[in-house]
Amino acid sequence: MFVLDATVSCGGIEGIPAMLPNLVSLAYNIIKIFVPIALILYGMMDLGKAVMQQKEDDIKKGQKTFITRAIAAVIVFLIFSIVQLVFGLLGSAGGDTASPMECVDCFLNNNC
Repeated sequence: MFVLDATVSCGGIEGIPAMLPNLVSLAYNIIKIFVPIALILYGMMDLGKAVMQQKEDDIKKGQKTFITRAIAAVIVFLIFSIVQLVFGLLGSAGGDTASPMECVDCFLNNNC
């Protein structure tokens, strides 16, 4: 059951509405998945339009656009993966950084 009054605590901060980490985690995951897919699809559409026009200059330009967008998609995906890896490693290190890392884990992975 979804309760609007539910709160979570992370990093020594009490009373964070439970919906806030849920929304941040959902937005993070949507961006992590949607942006690379959208970049690749738009690059494919540009390349398809250029091929349909059958002009060699447009085809070359479409290929360049597709490759640029594919590289950008890989970079976006890797950035999100590297961020999760770094925060995961920092969180497992423990010590006095455990409290802030618990909060980051709560907001990124919804592990509250």
